[in-house]
Amino acid sequence: MNHWTDVCALDAIDDEDVLRFDHAGKTYAVYRVEDRVYATDGLCTHEKIHLADGLVMDHVIECPKHNGRFDIRDGRALGAPVCVNLRTWPARVHEGQVQIQLEAAGPHD
Repeated sequence: MNHWTDVCALDAIDDEDVLRFDHAGKTYAVYRVEDRVYATDGLCTHEKIHLADGLVMDHVIECPKHNGRFDIRDGRALGAPVCVNLRTWPARVHEGQVQIQLEAAGPHD
């Protein structure tokens, strides 16, 4: 069953920024770009560094450790040193709250 989980108020994330969200022992990265929201796993697939410490440019998150880059819309790794895609999760704004769908049929690859 699909379950939407509240993350924060939309205003808590600036445009082209990322927020770390820890839930049920897992870390997520939640992004806001041009008033749309996105969610991915929160750790870089290269060396498990928190992506919330990274830099968002348009729809790209850059890992703070080795500058690996991912497209936050589909989790696609955009080149070395990252070669494994991030998992993405459905995200939305509902009544001013950012929500992510954690128990969907499966993560979006």
